[in-house]
Formats: sequence, structure tokens, C-alpha cells
Amino acid sequence: MKILLSGGAVYRNGGMEPLEIAVDGGRIVSVGRGLPRDGFRVIELENRLIVPGFVDVHVHLREPGFCYKETIAAGTAAAAAGGYTAVCAMPNLNPVPDSEEHLQAELDAIARDAAVHVYPYGSITAGEKGDALADLAAMAPHAAGFSDDGKGVQSGDMMRRAMALAKTLDRPIVAHCEDEALITPGWRVHDGAYAQAHGLTGNDPASEWKQVERDLALVRETGCRYHVCHVSTKESAELVRRAKAEGLPVSCETGPHYLLLCDGDLQDHGRFKMNPPIRSAEDRDALVEALRDGTIDCIATDHAPHSAEEKAGGLRGSLNGVVGLECTFAVLYTGLVKTGKVPLETVLNALCVNPRRIFRLPGGELEAGAPADLTVLDLDRKGVVDSGTFRSLGKATPFDGWEVDAAVAMTICGGKIVYREGEA
Repeated sequence: MKILLSGGAVYRNGGMEPLEIAVDGGRIVSVGRGLPRDGFRVIELENRLIVPGFVDVHVHLREPGFCYKETIAAGTAAAAAGGYTAVCAMPNLNPVPDSEEHLQAELDAIARDAAVHVYPYGSITAGEKGDALADLAAMAPHAAGFSDDGKGVQSGDMMRRAMALAKTLDRPIVAHCEDEALITPGWRVHDGAYAQAHGLTGNDPASEWKQVERDLALVRETGCRYHVCHVSTKESAELVRRAKAEGLPVSCETGPHYLLLCDGDLQDHGRFKMNPPIRSAEDRDALVEALRDGTIDCIATDHAPHSAEEKAGGLRGSLNGVVGLECTFAVLYTGLVKTGKVPLETVLNALCVNPRRIFRLPGGELEAGAPADLTVLDLDRKGVVDSGTFRSLGKATPFDGWEVDAAVAMTICGGKIVYREGEA
């Protein structure tokens, strides 16, 4: 399909320019003003903003093994609706992708059903059980990195071995940091004011940052590229800030719910239940500052769908995990950019520039010859987050009912329109 995007602005080199983009054969063929229209389907953008397609480095697509929660088809349709042209898929599947054979089952499903680019992670340990290393070498050619997301690697020696091997394979360790020795069994929310007021068992922030601290010491030993998942505490952010100042090959992400919510916003509903939990206002504000100063590189949704039944038990009885692919940009723009807390450029870099740089993924340049992976944003589109309209099988988002001031108007992946607002 030959497409000409006209009448909008293009985000590149940290600025916005009124330019047209022509797409043909899965590539951008030209960027400029007054481009030839013959043979192209012209789409008038009406002052909307064209940006590189978003990348989410932390999603759970649940297939194979848990298709009643989500499928690759539904999850990537949700990604497209949220402006994402690429996602990195977590390995807590059945079978766990801990060998080339087990990873192949996921790769086959991706090839068959994915609407956007999907880069899977291999697990760090066999079965994500923490007892033995997975076959990292066999998976490396196909994997974005290695993670045991959902569980922290409890053994420091095991993590050291994983980092040393990942270093030789030139793949990052992508760490869910959770020291189980510091967790009170049966925790429900952050160990803070809400937990105390409602008689709930709290999750100690040290259970996260202490393992970040351990892993950073191992990075000093091994030189491994290391990425911290879903940073939720002010201490974790400060540890990463210091590691970067030291020159360590470290990066991190946080989620939109940690940037926009605190435990004072909690409701006794499964859509507020996730791991790590939403923390204090002090933590939230520290994460916003860490995003502003470049400590936090990426905003990742940790899109983790469950069935309605699994999320129906409130804070006490629901499984951990919320979804966010389809509303993340809208809530970030409304809650951070429109309020003046974070520049738009910072949010865009965290969604579409830094993830590609850190994980060495293709695309990201809106120039002739680059892959045609583009997102078109409407920065003047009021609406309401309605999980009932989500393409994802998961509906549990803490942002349900939020009034927003922006929307994704179109997503183009590989030169094909994979989402257009108002169209099925």
C-alpha cells in the first residue's frame, strides 16, 4: 500500500516540523513538503502529530498456555490501538520459553497472529523456578533479552551466572526485582497509609530496591547490560540514577500507574491490584522527577491481562496484573504533559526512542529508507477511558473512567494501517 500522510507535523530530532511522509512497500520513501501524490492514498491528518511507533518493552501476551486471559491476536490488536508498533513479550507462559524448542511455540504463534512486531524474552532460569539456568545461548538469536518476570531471581550466584553468560551473548538481563525474604506473605497493597487504614497486609518497598541494589553490584562485576522492570520506589530510582552516573550499562522502566497514581487513589477493586503495588505519593513524585531527569528511560505498561473472574476479588482476592496498552498515551498526556509536570518530548522519548535504543530494535527514525512504523496522535481529542471498548481480553485498568485530552488516531506498522480511530 502506498500512503501519503499530509497536513500534520512530524516529530524528529526532538522537535516538530510541518512535513509530509510517503510510505511504500513497508518503508518510508520520502519526508518533506509538497510531495508527489500520484499513485498514493492521501490521508489528511488535520494538524495531528506523526511520531515513531511506540514500543512497549514489557507486555504479557499469555500465549501459549493462558489464552483465556489474552491471545497474541487480541494483545497485539490492543497494542495497535494504543499506538504501539512493537512490543516485547514476557516469558511467564506454558511452556516457559526456557529452551529453543519451547520458545519456538511462541514464535510460531507470533508469526501466525501478531498485528505488530513482537520480540519475545527468553526466561533466565528453567521454568522460571530459579534452580538452573535456562538455555540462554540457544534462545539468544531469537530473544530481546532474558527475564523471569513475575519472580525475582532469589539466588545472587544464579543471577551472577546469568549475567556473565548474557554478557557473552550480548543480551540484556531484564529483571523483576523482588526479594522474597523481605515480603510478608499475603500482602495486598503498598505498606503505607491505605494498608494501615484498611487492615491490609503491606508490601515493603525494600523488597524491590534491595534486589536492585544486589543486582547493580553484580553488574559491576560482570559488565552485563541490565534493565530494571517496573520501578515503583524512590529508592530504586535513586540507585539507578547513581549507577548511571557511575557509567554502568543500566536502564529502567516504570509504568503509567506508578507515575500517575499513589496509594491514596486506591479502591477495593481488582483493577488496582498489581505487583509491585502502587506506592506512596512520595514515590510517585520521585518517579516523575526520575522520568524528567532521564533516570527512567522507558514507560512500559506491564500489560498483564486476566479473566474477569480472576479480577473480581477486590484487593484481597484478585490476581496481580492490570492492562494499559490502549489508554497509556492518553492518560500520560493528560496527567503529565497537560499539567506541565513532564514535557511531551520526554514522554515521547520514553515511548518510542529510548526503548529502541536500549533493546537495539529497528525503526525509530522518520527518514527515507526507515521502516514505516508510525503513530499518529491527536493532541486535541477529549474522551473517556472505557475498558469495555478495549480490544484486549483483559479489561482491568485503574484508569477506567478517566477523562483524557488526547488519543491515538492511527497506527501504521510495516507500511500497513493496523489501527485507525473509529474503524474496526
